[in-house]
Amino acid sequence: MRVIVLGSGVVGVTSAWYLARAGHEVTVLERQTAAGMETSFANAGQLSYGYSAPWAGPGIPVKALKWMMMRHRPLVMWPRADRRLYTWLAQMLANCTEAAYRINKTRMVRLAEYSRDCLGDLRRETGIAYDGRSMGTLQLFRTQKQLDHVGDDTAVLDTFKVPYEVLDPTACMAAEPALKHVAGKFVGGLRLPGDETGDAHIFTQRLAAMAEASGVKFRYGVTIRGLNTEGDRITGVVTDSGVETADSYVIALGSFTPELLAPLGVRVPVYPVKGYSLTIPIKEEAGAPVSTVMDETYKVAITRLGDRIRVGGTAELAGFSLQLRKPRRETLEHSVTDLFPKGGDVAEASFWTGLRPMTPDGTPVVGPTRFRNMHLNTGHGTLGWTMACGSGRVLADLVTGRKPEIETADLSLERYAAA
Repeated sequence: MRVIVLGSGVVGVTSAWYLARAGHEVTVLERQTAAGMETSFANAGQLSYGYSAPWAGPGIPVKALKWMMMRHRPLVMWPRADRRLYTWLAQMLANCTEAAYRINKTRMVRLAEYSRDCLGDLRRETGIAYDGRSMGTLQLFRTQKQLDHVGDDTAVLDTFKVPYEVLDPTACMAAEPALKHVAGKFVGGLRLPGDETGDAHIFTQRLAAMAEASGVKFRYGVTIRGLNTEGDRITGVVTDSGVETADSYVIALGSFTPELLAPLGVRVPVYPVKGYSLTIPIKEEAGAPVSTVMDETYKVAITRLGDRIRVGGTAELAGFSLQLRKPRRETLEHSVTDLFPKGGDVAEASFWTGLRPMTPDGTPVVGPTRFRNMHLNTGHGTLGWTMACGSGRVLADLVTGRKPEIETADLSLERYAAA
């Protein structure tokens, strides 16, 4: 088939790659001048397979109120006249139950673990390099209360036989030697040795180049205006340079997916949750992390990417604003300098923000729509890099008419209709 993929972030590019590998003629439409220039550009760098979990969970409403009162707050919400925001928040609150959390995390870990396998196969097949490391994630607990609740997540990890270790402070320092400089600031941690790290931007651009070399057409600088339909089929993509047609269409536009599909009566519960990052040049090897450390108190990820430290975090509900706010930078600086004071000079850091496309239950939307030649691959939130290869492979199988290697029925948009 001829397939058009809308969007060239990490999810769009992996979709295009696997569609091309399945034998389809693929064209990617992208408004930016290159692949991976928006949400995939400077994310936290984690490939967090075992750490995959929904934000909605038991106790989150109370925690959210506390977070918004903190000086270095992980959650910020700007009051605004935005019906979509409040609808999304209501749906998220409905998922803040023990039963919903277990179901949603189960879905997410299933897809994330599959994605890990797909990325491993891709590395072996292509030799793609992206400042990657396979040295695990350490979720660091500063308080005993945090450590006492570690069983909330390990139960699901046990279900999927995901390896993990609950560590005391000495073992945390063995896993991340630079933490010895701040001994006493944490009480323990949860280590996920199967997790990885890597630069999503480098990966996306290199995979796009490989896909292009294998026949995928990338059309950059193209603004998408809308979709033409006839009955239960999409008949074309309206762009600023004309109408593009194909046999099948894949929507991988992240936070911008709902706006495109709303005129067609397709409601996609995805909302932009703004995140920030710092990219800091390493000054002292021994003072830098060797992999990813998750600062549980501030919900900040501190990741080693080659000769840089990437610090990512904050959930800001501010619509589509890309304004760089100084207090968010201060939170990231506080976390990294508090745990890795000798790693790098934050004064030399580059500051960035991007819009994470979040669903209210945390699980991405991957699968068909009521238009029989249109599929979605969106709503990955903070885990687009983690789940990209798995969801791209699943998407290609569904478009092709093959049965995916994992269960996918509960990843589709239909789960919201059932609710």
